[in-house]
Amino acid sequence: MERPIRNNRRRKPFFLFIIAGIFILGAVIMLLWNAILPDVLGVAAVNYWQALGLLALSRILFGGFKFGPRGNRGSFGNPRFKEKFMNMSREERIDFRNQWKERFHRRKDNL
Repeated sequence: MERPIRNNRRRKPFFLFIIAGIFILGAVIMLLWNAILPDVLGVAAVNYWQALGLLALSRILFGGFKFGPRGNRGSFGNPRFKEKFMNMSREERIDFRNQWKERFHRRKDNL
């Protein structure tokens, strides 16, 4: 079975928009940082390249480098878990939900 050949002309503008967006976002971060944080917290102002570094650092710490569709797993997360949950009887599902509610309330009370 042959795979269809993708049109590279469509990829180039999309890639350029992503690169332009990263550079624009770096400028927005620099402007926001320099407008707010030096007055509020007394930190030093950042230049453009430091702002891009902050963008990359925040992406690593909080977002990771996951590319592609984010909602491909659905609300259950793991496809094996979804299959297991769907094969439970109604009573087993109710018990499972109640156990998770108890666990959540215990954690919430301990905080």
